Amino acid sequence: MRKHLLNGIAVLVALVTIFPIYWMLLSAVKPPGEIQSLHQRPWTLAPSLDSFRRVLGVESFGRYFLNSLVVALVVVALSALVAFLAAVVLTKYHFKFRTTILVMFLTAQMVPIEALTIPLFFLVRDVGTVVPGVGLNTLGSLVLVHTAFTLPFAIWMLRGFVAAVPDELEEAAVIDGASRFTVLWRILFPLVAPGLAATSVFSFITAWNDFLFARTFIISATENQTLPMALLVFFKPDENDWGGIMAASVLMTVPVLLFFLLVRRRLVAGLGGAVKG
Repeated sequence: MRKHLLNGIAVLVALVTIFPIYWMLLSAVKPPGEIQSLHQRPWTLAPSLDSFRRVLGVESFGRYFLNSLVVALVVVALSALVAFLAAVVLTKYHFKFRTTILVMFLTAQMVPIEALTIPLFFLVRDVGTVVPGVGLNTLGSLVLVHTAFTLPFAIWMLRGFVAAVPDELEEAAVIDGASRFTVLWRILFPLVAPGLAATSVFSFITAWNDFLFARTFIISATENQTLPMALLVFFKPDENDWGGIMAASVLMTVPVLLFFLLVRRRLVAGLGGAVKG
């Protein structure tokens, strides 16, 4: 009886989780008349791809898509590299203020993004005058900010994986003549790869779905706008184009699903390792 009850609860939770995705897909293929109807039905007998055609017909939609992809992939690569090196240093080496640094990383996760947007705006503006390519109206500004926001979580998660690697394994490699660089990339990196996969999903989703920073830092350079900005085309003062909004949302979800499928095996192992840690 208990098993059936738990299975029923699991099915109910799954349905509640899947329903918004189903409704998004349904609204994307519904004709305008059904979307605007007061009597909504959880199905359609006249599916249409007109909403997808309108989305793909938006000017510079491909450029927006490419910008989002570049930002997300660079953030994933940078955050993974920096988080891995930082996790190794904070786990394998003992130095002054190590605990303070870890507490600062944890505290950084508690600060709302909205509270930091205005200070970050002025910081990015000032940094852009010194370092080309990371100022306002550049994709570098989005890469810089997203990398900074994803690093605390990535470092905390990877610490458990680095700590799980026995010191004896590294010592044996050093005795065999391996350099510190070889130990780092040939031994530690492969063993920590599941954790990197887990953090990379978080980094990719955070950068890919961002609207706040893209709206704040990309002011006038329309060629550097990202994909979430394309949704603004379908929000109109008189009446929103919900079919276009849902179709664009579906297209935005596809890269996230593909990225998840690429790292799903490593991700499951990573989450398991995080629980053990």
